[in-house]
Amino acid sequence: MGASAVGVGCDTAAVLTFPGAISPAPLTRVVASRRPLELRSTLAPLRHGPGDPAFRAGTGGSLWWSTRTPEGPVSVRFLPTGPAAVAAAAWGSGAGWAVHHLPDLVGEHDDMVGFHPQHPAIVRSHRERPGWRIGRGRPVIDTVVAVVLEQKVTGREAHRSWRQVLQRFGEPAPGPTPAGMRVPPSVADWLSIPSWEWHLAGVGPERARAATGACRVAAALVSAALVGTAALDRALRSVPGIGVWTSAEVRQRVLGDPDAVSVGDYHLPSLVGWALAGVRTDDTGMLTLLEPYRGHRHRAVRLIELSGQAARPPRHGPRFSPRDYRAI
Repeated sequence: MGASAVGVGCDTAAVLTFPGAISPAPLTRVVASRRPLELRSTLAPLRHGPGDPAFRAGTGGSLWWSTRTPEGPVSVRFLPTGPAAVAAAAWGSGAGWAVHHLPDLVGEHDDMVGFHPQHPAIVRSHRERPGWRIGRGRPVIDTVVAVVLEQKVTGREAHRSWRQVLQRFGEPAPGPTPAGMRVPPSVADWLSIPSWEWHLAGVGPERARAATGACRVAAALVSAALVGTAALDRALRSVPGIGVWTSAEVRQRVLGDPDAVSVGDYHLPSLVGWALAGVRTDDTGMLTLLEPYRGHRHRAVRLIELSGQAARPPRHGPRFSPRDYRAI
């Protein structure tokens, strides 16, 4: 957050032409980096499941993202223009904010100093994905609510809830976006959602209270994010219903924290244990295995996740079945 308006290798004066663009003209910017940039995997955390109304894949390798910035709604079209460059166009009242934060969003300031891959699985994944980066700069409240909806449920449940709430209470995304794109609600609109609407979207009372609780202290959370990761962690965990896992997931996305480990995740300990030791483990065992990567533990975990099925433990027993809170 708060990055300089001109990042390393950034050309803010570039004029771009985007097929299908409509008036008014978008604000544009190019980040021409000095190192590889793999756009799709870097921007993957912006997407909350298939059919996310705030994220779409477009033509020509483009990716679209809609969000609510401190300056208003925005739609951003990211277009890779080379192995180390991305062009972006932004529409809406938040376009200036988005263009300013483009280097942050695509991980231009991701600092890998002190990261030394050791285990073969991480060495291989790091070598195979030189352009993957940890981005930062996502608006705080959009991120907190989306992550809260992912607490203690399957990904399918969480993504369905996010999709339904945005379709019901979001607003149409500005610009020539793919059909159906929506901007997440404002803080006031999140707080105005009745309890029965949360229920219809499959969001249980605990998650609904945590989401609205975060919205009630939105200004404090935004201020804490400007201070740094420790301050944001304290502020988030002061909200009833938000704990270690949620705080880590938010800090990864908002601040690009390379060390924020999602302790309390159902699948992650087994994934890390299998990749690094060939055994399933728990949170304590996972943290022990990740200790050599302190300062970059999230980076190590994400590289394991990106390494594919070879690093995943075999599945045994039934998977979680999605629950339908609307029937309760």
